[in-house]
Amino acid sequence: MRKIQLARLSRPENLIYTTVWTLLFAAPILSLYIRTANGVSIRFNWHEVIFVWSKLSLYLLLFLLHDILLAPLLMQGDRHKRIAYLSVMALILASFTIYQCSDRPSPIHIRHLHTEQVDIHAFPPPDMPSARHRQPPHMPPPVIGEHDILSVIVLILMFVANIGIKAYFKNMEDRKRMYQLERQNLSSQLEYLRLQINPHFFMNTLNNIHALIDINPVKAQETIVELSKIMRFVLYEGNNQYVPLTRELDFIANYMQLMKLRYTDNVRINLQLPHRIPDSQIPPLLLGTFIENAFKHGVSYRRETFIQVNISIDDDTLLFTCSNTRNQATSHRMPADSGGGMGLTNVRKRLDLLYPDTYRLEIHEQSDTYTVLLTIPLRTPAATNNT
Repeated sequence: MRKIQLARLSRPENLIYTTVWTLLFAAPILSLYIRTANGVSIRFNWHEVIFVWSKLSLYLLLFLLHDILLAPLLMQGDRHKRIAYLSVMALILASFTIYQCSDRPSPIHIRHLHTEQVDIHAFPPPDMPSARHRQPPHMPPPVIGEHDILSVIVLILMFVANIGIKAYFKNMEDRKRMYQLERQNLSSQLEYLRLQINPHFFMNTLNNIHALIDINPVKAQETIVELSKIMRFVLYEGNNQYVPLTRELDFIANYMQLMKLRYTDNVRINLQLPHRIPDSQIPPLLLGTFIENAFKHGVSYRRETFIQVNISIDDDTLLFTCSNTRNQATSHRMPADSGGGMGLTNVRKRLDLLYPDTYRLEIHEQSDTYTVLLTIPLRTPAATNNT
């Protein structure tokens, strides 16, 4: 499976190599065809094409050797393999240079070519009297000529281009693998946070119902329906990464209705929801944690208290406000060692993972009130399915 994945990732790279080498081998045919079409005296000679192909075949052979065997040694990043790569490359370049210097015409053939050049210029124009005094050159060819140096430079550039292309696709592969690991890590963290939040939220809900049964058995019967709705949402929707916004708001309404049955008129509980709810999605139990924290720390039986929750929609943004009376005996604190800190800390983590740099969470603590302001972008079902 791993080999299939690597082969699939290297297809664009192999396509680039195949295209470039196809164009290089087709270039002499196209060049000779154009020259033949423009010049009547020039014939299409396959010997010229085969001669160029023989030179290109050597470059292709060295390229395949470098691409398949040598370049991967350099990409792996091991020090010993890099030393082996440089050693083999030095040997290849030295062998190629020796081959280029030895693959040249013989000195007799060179003198014959120079003689032909002298015969051609045996009768210079009259306005060039110094031309008849020219002597044919008899110097031997240098050990390394310009053609040899140019061939070595072309070979080095070919290897450098191969390394650059491989490094580019390797970087893309590493980034893709890192993105997949980050997504897997994100899913693992979210699953861990959901496993923490759901029992924590459900435990507090059961405690509230237990207290309600002791206070008013008649009202306790009415809580069974609300409890069933809450349990249905927590059990069947709480494990999803996103839920429809309507279900999250219904859950909040059911939960606050259950809380109203528990407390007396000294606790003013008010919920304001938007009249029109868009077809959007939101992480489950995200807003309910703040409301749970408000009931846990903001209610006092000794004096009048209030809990005010406002939820509104502005374009594609959800505005959430939760205000409550601050109970000095159990004041809100955000660290994890506080009474309700685990839920709030996990909410912050979820927000950082799900809405990086796109959400705004503000907590204002005053002497008698505690207010949470949360702004998050809403996601459409299509966008959620693509994540």
